[in-house]
Amino acid sequence: MENKGTQVEVKKSELKGELTFEDKVIQKIVGISLETIPGLLTINGGFFSNLADKIVSNNDVTSGIDVEVGKKEVAVDLDIVAEYGVDISKIYEDIKRVIEKEVKHMTSLEVIEVNVNVVDIKTKEQYEEDSVTVQDKLSDATSEVSDFVSDQTNKVKKVSSKGATKVKEATEPRVE
Repeated sequence: MENKGTQVEVKKSELKGELTFEDKVIQKIVGISLETIPGLLTINGGFFSNLADKIVSNNDVTSGIDVEVGKKEVAVDLDIVAEYGVDISKIYEDIKRVIEKEVKHMTSLEVIEVNVNVVDIKTKEQYEEDSVTVQDKLSDATSEVSDFVSDQTNKVKKVSSKGATKVKEATEPRVE
């Protein structure tokens, strides 16, 4: 028997659709990727953001990052605080390299522009001191007040215990 093969024509259907990214997704990619840049102390989110960060601990990695996202390209604007004594042009080159690599890797979008505005420089010590929030200070104060109240409560217990013993002794009949 002769085996006659049947040819089947397979049509590849092209599935249509579109992949888009919200600005905050690109902002998060940028923010998280910049955490490893030596000499970059923080990305400055502006007065109100900084004030909010002073009041409560805020882990918003998108603060201070502005992006413009197109269908194929991304532009990024940052306001940063650099560490005193570190070559700021090196920080800038590191920022551009990391942003371009991570955004391309995760989204396939081309980063066409990275604008960095240095708004302040600080020593690491100044930055760490400035990073203490009101929430941290309140937490410390609450702990101190709690310790004080606990000490005072123990003193009152001792005094009242001694007083109760004296009252008991004073109310016992002297004559049997």
